[in-house]
Amino acid sequence: MKVLQFTIPVAQDRAVIVQEDVMPHFYPYLHRHREAQLIWIKEGEGTLLADNQMYPFKKNDIFLLGANQPHLFKSNPAYFEAESGLKIQALMIFFDPNGALAPLLDLPEMQLIKSFLHSTNGGLRVSPAQTDLVIQKMLTVQYAKNQELIIQFLQLLNVLTQLQESSEPLAVNSSATFSESEGIRIGHIFNFLMSHYDRNITLEEVADEAHMTPQAFCRYFKKHTRQTFVAFLNEMRVNEACKKLTSGNFENISTVAYTCGFNSLTNFNRVFKSVMGYAPKTYLESYFKNIKS
Repeated sequence: MKVLQFTIPVAQDRAVIVQEDVMPHFYPYLHRHREAQLIWIKEGEGTLLADNQMYPFKKNDIFLLGANQPHLFKSNPAYFEAESGLKIQALMIFFDPNGALAPLLDLPEMQLIKSFLHSTNGGLRVSPAQTDLVIQKMLTVQYAKNQELIIQFLQLLNVLTQLQESSEPLAVNSSATFSESEGIRIGHIFNFLMSHYDRNITLEEVADEAHMTPQAFCRYFKKHTRQTFVAFLNEMRVNEACKKLTSGNFENISTVAYTCGFNSLTNFNRVFKSVMGYAPKTYLESYFKNIKS
């Protein structure tokens, strides 16, 4: 049996670590690391789970994840199919604001950047209108060496600080207080739900996966995610529905509803509106209107 870790060590012992991955799919397990992570999705599609918040990701999305923030990049199911030919590619910059960089961030002149890193410990997504600028800065860091790398990295942080107001926060109240065992257990539950959201999942079934009684599971899940099991599962299903609706690969909204685990179109419309704030048809019209504009 593969032994999983919740806290993953980042390989290289440097103040700023630049890593580019090209793989069939992302690492499909909830995890954290002491370093903050800036990631540019160069190729690939799927779902980001940051703490208990879900976001679809696609090519050219950029996310900043806080130090020790539990997260999971789950590639779409097609990426796990044998001989699919699909791949993910991502450029990542890791840095520990509480490690080797701490004395630098403690300088009086660095207080705006330090405050930015503290206030965004729950993560953020860079506005699509600003991704080209951030990509340019990330590439500059990637190809810099020695002291030039630190200089370019500080310029990158300065840009992110200036773009904070236009960026979207991921998890306002970060729940990065999981113990190792709790993180592994919650990660197992999340992975089970993400693998089976498209069918009926009973409370008894998921509680059994967690080796708990249904009552104990409900208390445990609410305590560690600040959401009920049903609310979390509904949000997951709506997130998947949004991706399918905007892909253009489905004939109608009803088909999307049933392939995302909803047992009726009426229930899908009700849940979708409660999560997104508007009906699926309105969401779809707004999405394609923005694409064309």
